[in-house]
Amino acid sequence: MATQFASATAPVASDQVQSAGPRPLRLLRFAAMVMPLAAVEAPLTTYVPPLYASLFGLSLPAIGAIFLLARLWDAVIDPAIGLLSDRTRSRFGRRRPWIVGGSVLFALGAFAAFLPPPSFGPFALSAALFVLYLGYSMIATPLAAWTGELSAQYHERTRIATYAMVMTALALLLALVLPSLLATRLAGQPAAQLAAMGAMVFLLLTITLPLGLGALPEPEPAKGPLPPLHLRQTIGFVLREKLLLRVLASNGAVRLGQGIRTALFVFFVAHYMNSPALAPALFLYQYVFGILACPIWLAIGRRVGKGRAAVAGELLQMTINLALLLVAPGGWPLLLALTTAQGLAQGSGNLMLRSIVADVADAHRLETGHDRIGLFFSVFSLSDKAGLALAVGIALPLVGALGFDPNHASTASALFGLKAVFALGPAIAHLISAAIIHGFPIDEERHGEIRRALAARDAAGLASDASHDRWLADEAHEGRN
Repeated sequence: MATQFASATAPVASDQVQSAGPRPLRLLRFAAMVMPLAAVEAPLTTYVPPLYASLFGLSLPAIGAIFLLARLWDAVIDPAIGLLSDRTRSRFGRRRPWIVGGSVLFALGAFAAFLPPPSFGPFALSAALFVLYLGYSMIATPLAAWTGELSAQYHERTRIATYAMVMTALALLLALVLPSLLATRLAGQPAAQLAAMGAMVFLLLTITLPLGLGALPEPEPAKGPLPPLHLRQTIGFVLREKLLLRVLASNGAVRLGQGIRTALFVFFVAHYMNSPALAPALFLYQYVFGILACPIWLAIGRRVGKGRAAVAGELLQMTINLALLLVAPGGWPLLLALTTAQGLAQGSGNLMLRSIVADVADAHRLETGHDRIGLFFSVFSLSDKAGLALAVGIALPLVGALGFDPNHASTASALFGLKAVFALGPAIAHLISAAIIHGFPIDEERHGEIRRALAARDAAGLASDASHDRWLADEAHEGRN
């Protein structure tokens, strides 16, 4: 026992880190649980609103208000779910009960939203979305925390997060391709289009949930009494955790840049490049390379560290977006090259920052004695949503103020304004993200010190206890055999 514990707390070489982790097939099964969540995002934000307008005659302002309130509800409940899942104790673990319960609500809400009855109105749509997003958060936040708990190793956490990013990109690709196919085959049949999108979400949920829940064991929580639950005190923990705030601000800037690009992408291709038919295909094109990008950035992170990899990825994306200023109408070779580069750089900051959150949670637990990894991942998710919401609120009004109107012929100056915002908005956001995370103090060496201190203080702690590290070693041994 003493020998095993010593090996669990001793420093490990970088080549040992990889071998200590769960096997790829099990990680794929586990990471697949993100797919129904990712698959529901694109339809709900892009395709469902106009279909509801066509099917039920709801006004676009009414639909917009309903979806806005639903997303605000989604953002508000995230921290509460993260905090409560941290405090859950059951024979099934901390995270599994929330994921299973959330899946039921997610399925009920999705069923109502994608298979609505003929008399579906604004109040029924609101109720369906509120239930759907409640279930969404009950799955997503505990799942993110569980992902961060699977390994105590600095680089292994990035490897685990990479699997989740790949499965997310794959699900998004499916969710974007399906509506394009449905638009031609089920033209004029909005109810059938909604049902087909819902069927994809249900199929992914039905397949991935049982596979994922049994793929990997859930680490035991830290021993000891739970601290009293006080909302004001909890908010204070987040606001006083300066390293977490740096990660949140950097991630919010990443999402701001990505959101501006996404909000204006179709407008740029359709109006500035004067090729509306190519906009959906080009948008999908970058997601294909986004799937390939994840293992590339994992390798970069292993070589230079998470913080430096995040900075490098953000500066690369800044350069790519600045180069868009050189694209002229009809300049397809340059735009195609930049779109390819954007796909390969996409997700670099998201991947590294998501992995860093678990490291910050370790440092917080060492300082305070309390495990709040679920809370930390919930506010990380909140920074995602805040950045994307801010992007739409900035990009669309700004290009409108510069004279661009998609419903009318635009002047040369209006089109140049569209290109300027499309290029400079993300470039500035990615530069801000890089500046915020530059010089982040928890590198591989510092994280090793934190983990050894945690293990020495409490051998039965969250992911630093000897039994958890032995499980990792057993997994690696089984995989080699």
